[in-house]
Amino acid sequence: MSIWRVVPTPDELTARGGNSMPGFLGIRFTEVGPDFLRASMPVNERTHQPFGLLHGGASVALAETVGSVASMLCVDTGEYLCVGQEINANHLRGISSGTVTATAKPFHLGGRSHVWHIEIRDESERLVCVSRLTMAIVERRSRT
Repeated sequence: MSIWRVVPTPDELTARGGNSMPGFLGIRFTEVGPDFLRASMPVNERTHQPFGLLHGGASVALAETVGSVASMLCVDTGEYLCVGQEINANHLRGISSGTVTATAKPFHLGGRSHVWHIEIRDESERLVCVSRLTMAIVERRSRT
């Protein structure tokens, strides 16, 4: 059974972020599963810290991107906005090149909040970072 209200293609999701931070960092959505969303990001000069390793902030940006988009796919976006409320991350392994892949799965999908577990792994499936993201689900306000 799918948790998604809508199921766009990975290319459609990637295109949505093309002119903002996800596009600048090279984040690409790769898979929409029945209860998970997956995206990848290159580890290169745009995502490195000064010593040539994957920047922790880039990992957090990847985690928040995949979790935020996942929340958006679970709600009626005509009525609700999904906004980040809290994120934490534990950086477990340094990596200097290649691609990392984030997989978001829900811990909780409530009417007012979503909590996502996000694992970021390298190309050898080694765990690089784990993150928990809490999203607030808020009603859209009319602009009248």
